[in-house]
This record gives sequence, structure tokens and C-alpha cells, in this order.
Amino acid sequence: QVQLVESGGGLVQPGGSLRLSCAASGRTFSTWYMGWFRQAPGKEREFVAAISWSAGITNYADSVKGRFTISRDNTKNTVYLQMNSLKPEDTAVYYCAADNRYVSVLRGAAGYWGQGTQVTVSS
Repeated sequence: QVQLVESGGGLVQPGGSLRLSCAASGRTFSTWYMGWFRQAPGKEREFVAAISWSAGITNYADSVKGRFTISRDNTKNTVYLQMNSLKPEDTAVYYCAADNRYVSVLRGAAGYWGQGTQVTVSS
């Protein structure tokens, strides 16, 4: 079993930056594929980014590519999402996800999810 806890959300101005963290516990972190999703009010949950440390693979949604960077530190059992050049449309609850199949993470079918952290981009 894996437990995921997100942190780092908050209020930022358009064009600003924020770094989200997701701390994992319960199993060996380095064996899990990790991802970030977001959900805005009245909208479906949306894929943001995913990472496989062992394979050196990362994927990003077109809407965030070039602005967001996903990374992980296996010594700290933590995955990060660095968000730059933030836009109001980035406002959402951001969720961390984990699974032992990368395709499950990409498709939003991961077996483990965090509780989410709110990101608000507004003037």
C-alpha cells in the first residue's frame, strides 16, 4: 500500500511560480510511477504530468508543456511539480497519483491518490 500527501499549494499571481510536493510512504518509492493531475470546479480531472525515474521518462499535457516540470527525489520519497508562468486557467485542485504501471498513471487510472492541494492563480 502507498500513502500520498500533497503540499505546496496556495495563491499566486499570474506569471508567478509555485512548487508542489508529494510525499509517499508505505512501499519502496523508487519502484512506483508517479503523476500529477488537476481538477477545476465543474471540469473533469485532467492529466498534468508523469514521471518514471527508472526509465527516465516524463510526459506533460500540452497545456502545461514548457511551463511545468515534474521531478522526483527517491532518497526523500517525494515527487515535485515545479509550475512557472502560471495562468488563471491553471487554477485547480492538484492531485498526486502512483501506480506500478506507467500507462495507468497516464490514463488517470492509478491505484493510489493523494487528497489534493489547492492552487489558485489570480490577481
